[in-house]
Amino acid sequence: MKVYLIGIAGTAMGAFAGLLKQAGHEVTGSDNAVYPPMNDKLQEWGIEARTPYQASNLNADIDLVVVGNVVSKNHVEAQEAKNLGLKCQSFPETLAQLFIGDKRSLVAAGTHGKTTCSALLAHVLMHAGKDPSFLMGGIPQNFKESFRLGKGPFFVVEGDEYDTAYFDKGPKFLHYKPFYLLCSSLEYDHADIYDNVDQIVERFSQVISLVPKEGTVVLNTNFPELKKALAKSKLKASLVEYSEPDEWSESASGLRMMIDERPVEVGLSGRHGAQNALGCYRILQAAGLSHDEIASGFKTFKGVKRRLEVIGEKNGVTIIDDFAHHPTAVRLTLEGAKKRYQERPVWALFEPRSTSSCRSIFQDDYAKSFEAADQVLLAPCGRQLDPAVSLDVKKLASDIGKKAAAFDSIDDIVSYAKKHVSPKAVLLCMSNGSFGGIHKRLLEGV
Repeated sequence: MKVYLIGIAGTAMGAFAGLLKQAGHEVTGSDNAVYPPMNDKLQEWGIEARTPYQASNLNADIDLVVVGNVVSKNHVEAQEAKNLGLKCQSFPETLAQLFIGDKRSLVAAGTHGKTTCSALLAHVLMHAGKDPSFLMGGIPQNFKESFRLGKGPFFVVEGDEYDTAYFDKGPKFLHYKPFYLLCSSLEYDHADIYDNVDQIVERFSQVISLVPKEGTVVLNTNFPELKKALAKSKLKASLVEYSEPDEWSESASGLRMMIDERPVEVGLSGRHGAQNALGCYRILQAAGLSHDEIASGFKTFKGVKRRLEVIGEKNGVTIIDDFAHHPTAVRLTLEGAKKRYQERPVWALFEPRSTSSCRSIFQDDYAKSFEAADQVLLAPCGRQLDPAVSLDVKKLASDIGKKAAAFDSIDDIVSYAKKHVSPKAVLLCMSNGSFGGIHKRLLEGV
């Protein structure tokens, strides 16, 4: 088919464009602007991305228009697609229709850890010779891309609870035909589309209800809201509940755990990493893999880009990039970094950039998220909101205490770090965006 993607430069949409191209479709698309690394990737895959958005980008020869969730009903290209009578679908609906089909879908859902769990599941299945397909929101270090078209019976997909398209305000994960569903966590998030956590609980109850009786739901009982979702659901599938491994410890190389009285090692970090690993183990067990297959895959897992990813080291200082932006993710990431880099000062450099992280609703939660850090450098909000609902970064620094400082720009953070960084420090940069290229700039200056 000739497939056109409106919003092609987004992380998920760009990866989906690559998957479509790999499957043999003729793929083009558009975005308001296309920046690295996505523009480089689209060129590498041989996909044309047109900018800016305009009606003339579309024509009557297009077989299918995939509409990204950033696109509104009144968007110029959405209107033109309607005028031309073109078939329009969301990315999740198209993914399910063209790629998941009759495959057994392993859906990794949760407020935290979706990408890491998806990557771990995909790698273990690949390592065990199952030739899986997958699509996720980050790039697994064991693979070159965030998507793969395999010939095996499994499709691994990151189960996002965010909405689907302007004509479908339900979560993406409701489209993914879950046969094996991992529910790793549930907290309040996405304040731009959910008024409260109960609305998210309702959505999780719906996806749990979708799993057929032949399938399996694996659910983390450490999260009360997940237990509420389970209670509200119409569960048909087998249920496996989990909490934490029987025993676990952490070193610089990752986690060592005992699961079912047998040792397992995996390159993850912290208590959340141990819980995620156990959840993935139970899903893979349900999918028919043996302990040896799972343990062998775990041991060779290299992690995911932007999850405690070491960008470089210079003069004894280590620069790390991480995607953490929810208060819980920030706290757990810092705790994991402190365990991994024992005896070394860990500096937290944080940029609130997502719609939720820039809102005052998490003001108090963020104040408690940086306890494990030795120094905290806060960037201004990367998104301008009404001051009445916006995160007060200067107040946040004051609430954290003397170890924290709020800066007026990323340039100021770089200058401060260059002057004051201590020997052997670990600079942990956390943002769901590029953080102004801070990682490279720090490496050049320390």
